[in-house]
Amino acid sequence: MRILVLIASAGLLISCGVVGSPIAPEYVGVAVTVEKQKRQHARETDREGTGSVVADPSLEDPDLNLPPSYPVGTR
Repeated sequence: MRILVLIASAGLLISCGVVGSPIAPEYVGVAVTVEKQKRQHARETDREGTGSVVADPSLEDPDLNLPPSYPVGTR
């Protein structure tokens, strides 16, 4: 019985802990994500001015001939 308790407590002690290093609060949240997206958008607009960015062909024609959608089931 003593060995079983020792194995269980060792397993619990090993499993407790932090998975990775802590992340500073300055790098987490919506505000940080928005700022990162603004910087990325600014970089992309700068590249468009030089002509190095190629437009995505899937965005050129929004009126594609799609097959009709049929209902799968009713409730």
